[in-house]
Amino acid sequence: MLGKGVVGGGGGTKAPKPSFVSYVRPEEIHTNEKEVTEKEVTLHLLPGEQLLCEASTVLKYVQEDSCQHGVYGRLVCTDFKIAFLGDDESALDNDIVSGIIHHTQAPKLLKRLFLFSYATAAQNNTVTDPKNHTVMFDTLKDWCWELERTKGNMKYKAVSVNEGYKVCERLPAYFVVPTPLPEENVQRFQGHGIPIWCWSCHNGSALLKMSALPKEQDDGILQIQKSFLDGIYKTIHRPPYEIVKTEDLSSNFLSLQEIQTAYSKFKQLFLIDNSTEFWDTDIKWFSLLESSSWLDIIRRCLKKAIEITECMEAQNMNVLLLEENASDLCCLISSLVQLMMDPHCRTRIGFQSLIQKEWVMGGHCFLDRCNHLRQNDKEEVPVFLLFLDCVWQLVHQHPPAFEFTETYLTVLSDSLYIPIFSTFFFNSPHQKDTNMHQRQLSLPLTQSKSSPKRGFFREETDHLIKNLLGKRISKLINSSDELQDNFREFYDSWHSKSTDYHGLLLPHIEGPEIKVWAQRYLRWIPEAQILGGGQVATLSKLLEMMEEVQSLQEKIDERHHSQQAPQAEAPCLLRNSARLSSLFPFALLQRHSSKPVLPTSGWKALGDEDDLAKREDEFVDLGDV
Repeated sequence: MLGKGVVGGGGGTKAPKPSFVSYVRPEEIHTNEKEVTEKEVTLHLLPGEQLLCEASTVLKYVQEDSCQHGVYGRLVCTDFKIAFLGDDESALDNDIVSGIIHHTQAPKLLKRLFLFSYATAAQNNTVTDPKNHTVMFDTLKDWCWELERTKGNMKYKAVSVNEGYKVCERLPAYFVVPTPLPEENVQRFQGHGIPIWCWSCHNGSALLKMSALPKEQDDGILQIQKSFLDGIYKTIHRPPYEIVKTEDLSSNFLSLQEIQTAYSKFKQLFLIDNSTEFWDTDIKWFSLLESSSWLDIIRRCLKKAIEITECMEAQNMNVLLLEENASDLCCLISSLVQLMMDPHCRTRIGFQSLIQKEWVMGGHCFLDRCNHLRQNDKEEVPVFLLFLDCVWQLVHQHPPAFEFTETYLTVLSDSLYIPIFSTFFFNSPHQKDTNMHQRQLSLPLTQSKSSPKRGFFREETDHLIKNLLGKRISKLINSSDELQDNFREFYDSWHSKSTDYHGLLLPHIEGPEIKVWAQRYLRWIPEAQILGGGQVATLSKLLEMMEEVQSLQEKIDERHHSQQAPQAEAPCLLRNSARLSSLFPFALLQRHSSKPVLPTSGWKALGDEDDLAKREDEFVDLGDV
């Protein structure tokens, strides 16, 4: 184990004091040295991954059941990972420390992300058939296909006015607007104040989003903006045929600061170093969980999505989501609404296409929000992770409605922070296209065009929305009390009926129904695992039994057709394997098996959800390099 002093240096005339601290007693080191095997472990590298430096005969500190001991092995540093391999070569070298410092402590540049090396080395032979593969929404054809699928092509059109990002760098090259809207209006305020289509319901109502106009204080500019917005609202509000309800997520909903503060408190519950700390925390677990407000934020997001669903499904209203840049909460709420209303979005391909459309092409600032370069903590907010947590609540409550399971969501959440694919590592389609085509690959992120400040409307600056939108839109919607009554009636009515997993899907949002995503947050804490495996282990055994019955039936049929056929060896389906925990496949109760025994047919029945982990799906695309 490396001490802090290994990286630092001394000064003056005196020799520096030894700074390496061993946590293993000498006799334990001697014991482990005898146990070192002569077999060298091979280092497996991904395409484009390069070995930077390595140190051999490194002692790894291990603690099991209050017994401390050391394990000898090799410490290697690549441009993607730091790995410990078991073999017995030479001594620790400062090169290994320099390599770690170079790729972790030094100011990070965008070009140092491993995804660039991976994208260059790996082959990208993706097929772009929307019916069988993830729709990337990077062509006009993709948007036209989505319009046709949702029957939105009667009132909306795909436009190419931003092709080459000549109008606005934060918008995708292609998107959809109301048919009557002149394309030149998109250029007027660089895409701000334009209602952009997200999705259409079967009854003709639509979900749209809009970013706010620039906050100008000049009276002349305000008048121009007022006239512009007036024309926009006449386009999407044409009584008695279409009524629009406006949801201002910038002022009437969550703030990004609330989300970040809640998650910072919430994740502390899972940063456990040892058993003692776990049991100390366990005593006050529920109070700490409640004080974080993370589950309450999840509930509020689901409730808001249900409210919008009620307006579209029961009242045939168009819903317009407003936000400063329409790239955070707009992405979250619009995605949840589509997940609840559109069964296609609950398939694996449909879900990946939804994320590509609403988040990647929607301009969510993944680079800033995930703080991949560790340059601006103020911009870091786990908005996409909040979305996945909301999706998990739905999957957990209605598993038959989804073509994927929580394991898929957990792998997806891991992909958010692993620099292999370009999907979750840029602030906009423009930034991704520019960098993945290596036109600015040598430049640090700070030299790129920075995104505008992502605050929310303050009381003194939101008079434009309040005056221009409030007076006009308030006449078109019911009072808040009536909306609450409509929501409750809609919510209770749906839950009183049997669930149609191929139709509208609403989550339970009562307090006890919102749970902790245990597989993701507790998988590295052995004390939190359920002995015996829980539901996952039960399913595993059922699949094993089904496979055994099928094999026995095949054996009977074979004997029936040919008595002289050679006896086939009975499959060893119930052989000893690591005992499963409730957090399989991320944690096992025994370490001698890296994967529990599951029949191949059983995995196929689960929907081949390990495709993402194998990195063969174009959803986590390679940037077309």
